[in-house]
Amino acid sequence: MFGAFRPTSVNSVGLLWSTPWKLSVTRKANARDRLKKVDAVIEAVRASGVETASLVRALELPKEHEMHARDKYTVFTPHTRGYRKGIHKVPKWTRLTLRTNPKGF
Repeated sequence: MFGAFRPTSVNSVGLLWSTPWKLSVTRKANARDRLKKVDAVIEAVRASGVETASLVRALELPKEHEMHARDKYTVFTPHTRGYRKGIHKVPKWTRLTLRTNPKGF
């Protein structure tokens, strides 16, 4: 078909940038590295002697090696069957602190 209504890639095959249903091995490794870097920053701030409310809250969070894989790669959501969804489905998930989840989920 030619003209104004010719098929485009979006119209013929769907979304161009669909989110995969599970994290790849590389993305999991990058997520672990980010968690370790955040732990290192929190430890450096604690060692410097500065005391703030946000530091107290950050020290209460579990460290990367203390977290279960379920909590590293998934988050709780009441809208999904099984109450879990992949962390990469959360908007801006690389910038958020998603270390705690409800007990039992």
